[in-house]
Amino acid sequence: MTTVAAYAAPAPKAPLERTTIERRAVGDHDVLIDIKFAGICHSDIHQAQDGWRPGIFPMVPGHEIAGVVSEVGSEVTRFAVGDRVGVGCMVDSCRTCDNCAAGLEQYCLKGGPTWTYNDTGKDGEPTYGGYSEKVVVDENFVVRVPEGLSLDVAAPLLCAGITTYSPLRHWNAGPGKKVAVVGLGGLGHMGVKIAHALGAEVTVLSQSLRKKDDGLRLGADHYHATGDPDTFEKLAGTFDIILNTVSAPLDFAAYLSLLRTDGTMVNVGLPEEPVQIVLQSLFGHRRSVSSSGIGGIPETQEMLDFCAEHGLGAEIELISAEQINEAYERVQASDVRYRFVIDVATI
Repeated sequence: MTTVAAYAAPAPKAPLERTTIERRAVGDHDVLIDIKFAGICHSDIHQAQDGWRPGIFPMVPGHEIAGVVSEVGSEVTRFAVGDRVGVGCMVDSCRTCDNCAAGLEQYCLKGGPTWTYNDTGKDGEPTYGGYSEKVVVDENFVVRVPEGLSLDVAAPLLCAGITTYSPLRHWNAGPGKKVAVVGLGGLGHMGVKIAHALGAEVTVLSQSLRKKDDGLRLGADHYHATGDPDTFEKLAGTFDIILNTVSAPLDFAAYLSLLRTDGTMVNVGLPEEPVQIVLQSLFGHRRSVSSSGIGGIPETQEMLDFCAEHGLGAEIELISAEQINEAYERVQASDVRYRFVIDVATI
């Protein structure tokens, strides 16, 4: 066991504070990672505040982890000391079900994957995330960060990047396709970058035009304010794919009216409260509503390689660990462009 410094929420809705946690000894197939940077995802806030389900406390959030391997187990074959690596939302799964065998560990059929934090590992111990100095992870759930990406802008790709890349690839975003991204935040800004790099025609749908210049700079071809009622009339029947990245309830009937025949609205934001979809809004044009959850380990590596090839990193604001609670408040106020990243050297 190794004792490391970390920032944890001691109880639901409590401010995060500096503490220490125990990391397991490095097993035969484990790698020990010195964490350099950890992104702050809105889901960290949902979970630290018991927004989705009762949490396990004290909770060390963080599933956007980038660092350097400092030790490897005796049977490790994929990584060596000094490698630049990342860890995303999950650190284990059953590894035997059909989905795991297909590289879709995020959809593990035997109870789901083991999440990077706020979960219980196979050893019965709680998992702790990336707001900490070090982490021990099985090599099968570690990915390589290509040399073309700096670790600070790569960290958010381990959630925000794969969460948007996976559905865009699955629903074949590319040349000839019109993609709308709802919300230009931590997820949405990566959705715009990736959809543009895939060759799609990209439109941002945001409440106002406040971030229009940013949206166009990041790769959007068009930018419309959903607060303007004329927007929905003007864009009716336009899009092949709508990627909804916001975690708030929407008027789904209005957004579904923007889809072409056979178009799909894919939801990657997860509101804390139930949402209602009126089936009549799907009839007539064979429209679909779907969702997508992160990506498997092979696809996460594919995403990192794609981002390195196209020069896509997250737009970040680097903060010290002492600024975590302030950053949480600013995320909730939509006052970040576009991802806070913790310099773990400050923990």
